[in-house]
Amino acid sequence: MAQRTVSALLPRIIAALVLAIAAPAAAQTRPPADYANVQLRDPAKEAEAKALMETLRCLVCQGQSIADSDADMAGDMRSLVRQRIAAGDNAAEVREWLIARYGDYVTYDPPMSAVTLPLWLTPIALLAIGIWIARSSFRRRRRRHK
Repeated sequence: MAQRTVSALLPRIIAALVLAIAAPAAAQTRPPADYANVQLRDPAKEAEAKALMETLRCLVCQGQSIADSDADMAGDMRSLVRQRIAAGDNAAEVREWLIARYGDYVTYDPPMSAVTLPLWLTPIALLAIGIWIARSSFRRRRRRHK
């Protein structure tokens, strides 16, 4: 009976040991980027950088801005934004540079282009289809009740 219990627990024990060994290995091993979590000395430039960071999507989290994300990639992007703002670039220039580097997906408001056209038109098409289905459903009900 005791041997049956040990053999049933053996896979769980092995899994726990693997997790205990793998977790520290998966921890971040490199330090964060210079300006990832440090504000700029000039409050006006920091405010400009912070406003821009709120409009940029974290490429790892995808649902958070780089200002809100704890991902390493978001920290690197925050650092890039602050470095470029500190160097004298304005928010529009930094935004365009990041879009050129990472693509339109980095922004929450992608520009209208042939690539993003389906993104803009799909909600309109789905709304039109929904209205058409609802209208025909109401017509059928009216015909049945007459």
